[in-house]
Formats: sequence, C-alpha cells, structure tokens
Amino acid sequence: MKEERKSAILVTGGAGFIGSNLCEYFLSKGHQVTCLDNFATGYRHNLKDFINHPHFTLIEGDIRNLSDCQNAVQGVDYVLHQAALGSVPRSIQNPITTNDVNVSGFLNMLVASRDAGIKRFVYAASSSTYGDSQGLPKVEDVIGKPLSPYAITKYVNELYADIFSRTYGVETIGLRYFNVFGRKQDPKGAYAAVIPKFVMQLMQLESPLINGDGNYSRDFTYIDNVIQMNELAMTTQNSEAVNTVFNTAFGDRNTLNDLVGYLKEFLSAYNPNIAEVAIAYGPNRAGDIPHSLASIEKAKVLLGYDPQFSLQEGLKEAIDWYWKHL
Repeated sequence: MKEERKSAILVTGGAGFIGSNLCEYFLSKGHQVTCLDNFATGYRHNLKDFINHPHFTLIEGDIRNLSDCQNAVQGVDYVLHQAALGSVPRSIQNPITTNDVNVSGFLNMLVASRDAGIKRFVYAASSSTYGDSQGLPKVEDVIGKPLSPYAITKYVNELYADIFSRTYGVETIGLRYFNVFGRKQDPKGAYAAVIPKFVMQLMQLESPLINGDGNYSRDFTYIDNVIQMNELAMTTQNSEAVNTVFNTAFGDRNTLNDLVGYLKEFLSAYNPNIAEVAIAYGPNRAGDIPHSLASIEKAKVLLGYDPQFSLQEGLKEAIDWYWKHL
C-alpha cells in the first residue's frame, strides 16, 4: 500500500482520557494533530508527553461556542469528536448542562465541519443508546428507549449525524463505545469510571463498592481497541461503512464480580495484601442497564476491525500504567 499523505486531524476533547490517547497515537504516526478542549473534564497532564511536539496544536475552547469550533476546524482533514460530558449519574443530576455540551456542542461541531469541508467526521457514540433493549449481543440496528439524559444526548448525536450525511453530504461514522478503560483514565471524582476507581481503592487497600450484587455485566473495552476503531473509521474507503454507526467493543462480557476478581489477582503481583481486601456492595444505580454485550460483526466485516485486547489483557496493561503513575 502506498504511503498516504499525512493528515491534519482535530481531536475534540483531546485532553480527556480517550482524546489524549488518540492525540498521542496519531502524532506517533506522523499526522498533524489539533486538540480542542475546555478542560472541564480533561487534564493538562494528559498532554504533557506531547504538548511540545512540533505537529501538535492545543486550542483552549468550548464546543458550545460555534466560533471556537470554526477556529478549530481550519485546515483540518478529519474530525475525531470525543468532547462530551460523560456519566449517566451526572446527566441525571444535571441534564441541562449535559444537553448543552452533548447536543448543542455536537451540532456546532457538525456545522463547523460541514462549512470547512472536512473529509470525515468520526464521533464518540455510546452503548447507552441501546437503553432498555433486552437482546444480547447488541446489534447496531436494534435499540430501545434511552434510560438517562446522557443516553438521549448520545442518540440525538446519531440522528444529527445521519441528517448531516443525508442533507449536506458530510461523511460521518459513529462509534458506540462500550465501557472503555485504560491508561490516563481518571480514578478520582464523583463520576470516575469503575475500573480506575477500583484500581486506586485496591492500591490503597480500601474496599471497592459495587452497585448491586455484582452480577451486572459489561463489555469492557481496552483503549487500544478504541484507537484501532477510530483509525479504521477515519481511513476506510468502504462506502458501506460511511454514514453509519459501529459498536466499539471487544465482544465479550464480564460481571463486576469477575472484574474485581481480576483486579485483585493482577494487583496482588505488586502488593500481596491486595488479595485480602474485602468487597462492599450497595444498591443498584439509577439509569444503569443490567447487561451489556456488543456484536462486533459489522465492524469486522465493513472495517476489518480486529480487537487485540481482552479485558484481562487490557487490565494487565492498565494496572501497570496506574502502578507507575498513581
């Protein structure tokens, strides 16, 4: 395959967990990378390894401001839109801000991208879109009713992307992320994701609190699988893959009890006392779906997706990173 001209890529939310990993990866591939972030949930320390890279540009701005979006897309080939207010509990507590960022901000980015003539708009969608749909595994064209304000916003993103494809010819691809974890994911704060939070607690010999009886299951997806999907979505020449959505997952599920068992096992290699930490259980969390498992057949067939990291393999990598950085 002939070497492609290096691209100019905008990563919105590029100081966040997934966004900063995408910035770092595409810089390592020789691309020009611009990060747009307002640091509401992203961190400057996520950028420190490449902040001075000659091909990296940081724009401090907010996707809720159309002018910031228009500024960020200048000269850009591809947009990888990661900026959002995540967290189901946060959206239940503050639905208006969640909607402002995730819906109005998304629309601003679509308008700016359309007007700038970008080649393709790849965006972070969410497995929360499946809502109360009972079937497993989740297939892209069968969804239920959303169970949280966050889920509504992510579904509206898909609807807007579809309209911009049909009406304005903007190439869009949505990636429905399933429980992404890995290096740079924040373990602190009220809305911390379960894996980094549990890792930090176990490292401190504190009991992690599982919501419910621990039998809820998730398709935990390591960050490197997500990077692969973003690259495939950005570069695919398969017209069938464009203007649609893809599950972005490993295609396996583990219960929260399984997860904690693996964490204790792998962390015990660093500190044997972690094996003895007890697990606490509390009530189920509002808006949570009981089980989540993705079919990744569509991504395999149309994009050539081939995830390399299972939960166990990803946890070993993530734990090694957290042990060195926390």
